[in-house]
Amino acid sequence: MPGLAPKAQALSATIKTYYETLDSITSRGATNEGATRTAFQNLLTDWSKPARMVVLAEQTIAGTRKQPVRPDGVLVDDLKLRRGYWEAKDTKDDLEAEINKKIMAGYPLSNMLFEDTRQGVLYQDGQRRFVANLRQSTELRQLLEMFVNYQPPLIEDFHKAVAQFRQEIPNLAADLTKLIDKARLDNPQFKAALESFLELCRTALNPETTPAQVEDMLKQHILTERIFRSIFQNSDFVQRNAVAVELEKMVKALTSHSFSREAFLGGLDYFYRPIEDKARDIKDYDEKQAVLNTLYEQFFQAYSTRAADTNGIVYTPPPIVSWMVGTVQQALQSEFGQRLESPDVHIIDPAVGTGTFVMELIRRIPTSSLPDKYAAELHANEVLLLPYYIAALNIEHAYFERTGEYAPFEGICFADTLDLTNEPQPVLPGFAPANTERIEAQKHAHIKVIIGNPPYNVGQENENDNNKNRKHKYVDKRISETYAKASKASNKNALSDPYVKFFRWATDRLNGQDGIVCFVSNNSFIDQIAFDGMRKCLLQDFTRIYTFDMGGNVRKNPKLSGSKHNVFGIQVGVTITLLVRNSQHTSRELFYARVDECWTKEQKLKHLEEVGDYTQMEWQPLTPDNRNTWLTAGLNADFDSFLPMGSKEGKADKGLKSETIFKTYNLGVSTNRDDWVYSVRINELERKIKLFIETYNGEVDRWARRGSDTTPLDNFVLYDDKLMKWSSTLKARLTQGQHKSFDNKNIRRSMYRPFSQQYLYYDNLMVHRPSGFHLVVPTVEAEQENSIICVNGLSSNKPFQSLMINTIPNHDLLVTTQCFPFYTYNEDGTGRRENITDWALAQFRTQYADQTISKLDIFQYVYAVLHAPGYRSAYVENLKRDLPRIPFVPTLETFRAYAEAGGKLAHLHRDYTEVAPYPLERVETPGMPLNWRVDERGMRL
Repeated sequence: MPGLAPKAQALSATIKTYYETLDSITSRGATNEGATRTAFQNLLTDWSKPARMVVLAEQTIAGTRKQPVRPDGVLVDDLKLRRGYWEAKDTKDDLEAEINKKIMAGYPLSNMLFEDTRQGVLYQDGQRRFVANLRQSTELRQLLEMFVNYQPPLIEDFHKAVAQFRQEIPNLAADLTKLIDKARLDNPQFKAALESFLELCRTALNPETTPAQVEDMLKQHILTERIFRSIFQNSDFVQRNAVAVELEKMVKALTSHSFSREAFLGGLDYFYRPIEDKARDIKDYDEKQAVLNTLYEQFFQAYSTRAADTNGIVYTPPPIVSWMVGTVQQALQSEFGQRLESPDVHIIDPAVGTGTFVMELIRRIPTSSLPDKYAAELHANEVLLLPYYIAALNIEHAYFERTGEYAPFEGICFADTLDLTNEPQPVLPGFAPANTERIEAQKHAHIKVIIGNPPYNVGQENENDNNKNRKHKYVDKRISETYAKASKASNKNALSDPYVKFFRWATDRLNGQDGIVCFVSNNSFIDQIAFDGMRKCLLQDFTRIYTFDMGGNVRKNPKLSGSKHNVFGIQVGVTITLLVRNSQHTSRELFYARVDECWTKEQKLKHLEEVGDYTQMEWQPLTPDNRNTWLTAGLNADFDSFLPMGSKEGKADKGLKSETIFKTYNLGVSTNRDDWVYSVRINELERKIKLFIETYNGEVDRWARRGSDTTPLDNFVLYDDKLMKWSSTLKARLTQGQHKSFDNKNIRRSMYRPFSQQYLYYDNLMVHRPSGFHLVVPTVEAEQENSIICVNGLSSNKPFQSLMINTIPNHDLLVTTQCFPFYTYNEDGTGRRENITDWALAQFRTQYADQTISKLDIFQYVYAVLHAPGYRSAYVENLKRDLPRIPFVPTLETFRAYAEAGGKLAHLHRDYTEVAPYPLERVETPGMPLNWRVDERGMRL
């Protein structure tokens, strides 16, 4: 279409596609709504994308006549505001009669589009605005433009205000910081209030709470309290809420000297008022709640990205909440003959967030049973201030909507759930007597159901972020003596993920009694190696396990999009798990279900709405293997009969008699600061290391001189990526007072990536995890004679790989690289010894009845097997879960052929810089400029 802008061309093509799709459907005799509406939905979806809106199919909303209605589609913008509604009808229907029925049923007419493939009728502001002949492309275009671009009252101002709100938050927080810093110096009343609140936090929440964290809570309270109060039209919020009362004491002290809260916030009316006006204008409470959650997410992403990262500031989609609560209801009924409303069924959400799960419980419990349940048997905890506020307000409003009466929600505690354990503890003061009483009441409650969305974040990648997951002494200890102890994995770091702690806490919180746990969480525990002990313990602790895998792991499958395929819009996979402990069961059963990996977020959520609860799903029974693997599809059992390349037990044995091929093996070097300790140029590496050491030594001295300063180490040291980068081991050495000096002998060659060497400063202080290569290639001379087989580590997202090298390998050479050297040495380079065990040598000599087989033959044979296409394809799933195991080939002649091939391949890989270049023929195309660029087409064989 010449003359049209690209956007206009795309929209015109969208209309053309709609007509073609519709004609294809109707030509086959299908004219009913179910057959034809998909075409219009696709058209509307494509038309809405440039406006950053999406069409959500079949959403139940509050109608204008106080009854729920379910239009075929709801147009939602990027702030979760509903911008329009669409209803499709059969081609043979009387459209006018159908429209009247929907209006009488309470369908909203703020921006409502009715269509039957022939005619479209658009209502806006309660009035009929436009009637279009949908077979005329110009009228169809006009209808779509009017519908999608409609700006309801207050919408434009609201969007601008939210954008300003997010943009201004850091500046507002900085202004408040200056006021607080000044008040700490010249306002004794404020200083006393601050110290009092800090002590409360340290005794009731976290003993490591810092003054900066308390000041953060104060700033959050000041910046958001007005919005909460006005949205909920609750003027006495700060007088009722236990935590707000304590924070208001600090606000009062802060404002007692020259600072006026009204003056400070009054100057911000230009973005507070549009937000408040629009929120008050929304009559549907579900939509109001969505707006509030959007503001909450916007605030946290702008105010504290680190808090959002650590605590998983993510809103749980309503279909997930509804499915989980419905599932718990059915499980209570089928397992125990009880229901949500049954007396003495205490229910807790241990990470309540903004209160969505408790609100759904309130909606499902019969009104006659609700007051008693609400007063004593619903419990919730939250450790972050803003979601705690929102949850309390949301839950109290939900109760008011159901009963017509206001009652404070006494079941919510401002507390860290993972600190509320079964271990005997002294009674700690809360933020107010009311909060303390609630905590104690909850600790003594007989919890039957635990439900929610615990945070998941395995931990910080960069120590300079100073954003670690908090340690919880009792729960961490329980994980160590259960999940970790039962694990055969060598790397168990993933067990520090908060969601794992919540599974452990929930299991213990049932106090050995019958009950139910239902969590939506990271799905890593289903199949990753590090969680084998957790899987084992879960099957010991519960009698029925149902896990519904919703996929969406972008890191595992790069073809997926987090925003499109993941139900939370995040990078890690998601699953819903139902755990049932019923002492009447005499066996343990495990069930699994999953959706198509390529389903979109909308498809997955729609599926949850359609199935309703776990009783309506098709479950696959699973039988774990003897290593607690749940998903065993594709694993070949004969793999276990092969000779193991290495094992943790073999490494621990003394001598060379362990029943593995290699006595020892190592992970590749994990520096935790590649940018500092690697370089392609020696002089550049030397410059960086000297700067790093100078900065580090200065911090050692500064720490030694700290005197009475009680600031924790993590908050004491200098964080500056231009001067150094911390790791946990480096901080430990600082506390030990270890200084460092530069030594040129520590500059070594390292295989950083396949066939890409760099210089590495290999030193046990500068390198986070040296991995023992001072005993594998301790000297430059050892590099000349040693060889190291490198393979993928376990749970790698990439296909199995193997590479022969003779220098220090980087941890990510082949992704969590495991390394099997031919020789090991003493630290000074003496005492060279072969790393192939005597046991392995005896196995091969016996198998082939040949006493001339050497350990070098075995080493080269192993390398050939690891590259054999048949081996890799047959055991692709086994190699994701285990270190390689090596089979015997049928004959001695074949063994010799493999060993010879392995030796030649090892030479090509290890000594690639010395290999003669492959002869290439230069081909030039007449009339084309000379171009040396090589793309994938030029690399084909």
